[in-house]
Amino acid sequence: MSKPMTKTQLVAALAEEMGSDKKSAGAALDAITALITKEVSGGGAVTLPGVGKIYCRERPARMVRNPQTGDQMPKDADKVVKMTIAKALKDSVNG
Repeated sequence: MSKPMTKTQLVAALAEEMGSDKKSAGAALDAITALITKEVSGGGAVTLPGVGKIYCRERPARMVRNPQTGDQMPKDADKVVKMTIAKALKDSVNG
């Protein structure tokens, strides 16, 4: 398994793909990240065509176990960010 692509590498690849400079590619990436963060933190979902869907899911309050002591304790309800991967991406990886 190779190392994950860093933000610098992603910006460079995006600039090359767009045929523009790294500064505008970085600004575009930051804008997309801000939009996704704003939408998902507000309870919405964002679909990136060919990549997947990013959404927020609420988890109910539950009992959890402390692995060190074995004691049961309550955990409050919270929200988690989830991502469903698009079929096209799954197929390109497996095919």
